[in-house]
Amino acid sequence: MNSPTVLLDPTAELHASQRQILPRLSSLAGATVGLLDISKPRGKEFLDEVEKQLSEAGATVKRYMKPTFTRIAPTELNQKISVECDAVIEGLAD
Repeated sequence: MNSPTVLLDPTAELHASQRQILPRLSSLAGATVGLLDISKPRGKEFLDEVEKQLSEAGATVKRYMKPTFTRIAPTELNQKISVECDAVIEGLAD
């Protein structure tokens, strides 16, 4: 069955915006992957393990951190990540 994929954005937008899904990376080898720590307890330990796995797969890893988990990431941080990375993983932990 070829039904459209519906993704929900949990940011409380009044009207869902249309966003095109970006193509997946063909390989991690040679890619730059950003790891975003949202500043919750134990997030660093989780992302340390993710970084190890990505490095073993040949990716370059860049680490970023939100100032606090209670607010969205600052626009400047999102822009920096989008320019410097091919993909990003956001670490949630507790």
